Amino acid sequence: MVVLITVIHIVVCLFLIIVVLLQSGQSADIAAAFGGMGSQTAFGTRTAATVLSKATTWATIMFMVTSITLSVFATRHANRSGSVLEGSRPAPTRSAPMQQKPAPAPQPPPSR
Repeated sequence: MVVLITVIHIVVCLFLIIVVLLQSGQSADIAAAFGGMGSQTAFGTRTAATVLSKATTWATIMFMVTSITLSVFATRHANRSGSVLEGSRPAPTRSAPMQQKPAPAPQPPPSR
């Protein structure tokens, strides 16, 4: 199931990239960049939704749905399997080498 949704997600991503690149921007002419007469409204001219804009909307919805679905599946899988380190062996512990006590200094013989 996860593999199928991942394949759908990749196809939707590629389709979304292509559709967005095919669209022309709103008021994308050079006069709009300098405040010319090409852009009288704040968000460009009001036009009917084209086939590309509808395809962009549906591709975006599918992208969001597949992203959320994959996230839910990943979370459920992580909760079911436990910790990432659950099956690993602990690293062998190395003890520090024993430190030898220095030999005591020779005592001078007692004087008589």
